[in-house]
Amino acid sequence: MNLRDIKKDIQYVVGAFIDDCTLFLNMNPGKNADEITGLIDKAVDLYNDLRDKVVKGAEAEKAKAYYLAVRKELLEKTDALYDELSACVKKGLGK
Repeated sequence: MNLRDIKKDIQYVVGAFIDDCTLFLNMNPGKNADEITGLIDKAVDLYNDLRDKVVKGAEAEKAKAYYLAVRKELLEKTDALYDELSACVKKGLGK
C-alpha cells in the first residue's frame, strides 16, 4: 500500500458519494435540497480530514497499520453517509 494509492482511494470514494448526491439533486429539484447539501458538506469535511491524516501518517512509526486504519475509517464513514443519503432519498420521494 503506498501513499498515492490511498489518496486516490479517498478521492474516488468521497467523489462517488458527492456524485450520487448531485445526481439526486439534479433528478429531483427542490426535494430535500438542504439536507443533501449538508451531506455534501460532510463529505467534503471527511475528504479534508482524511487527506490531512494521510499526510500526517508519513511521520507515523507504523505507517502500514496507520494507513489501514485510515482506509477503514474512510469506508465506515462513507457507509454512514450513504445511510443518511438513503434516508433523505426515501423521505424526499415519499416512501
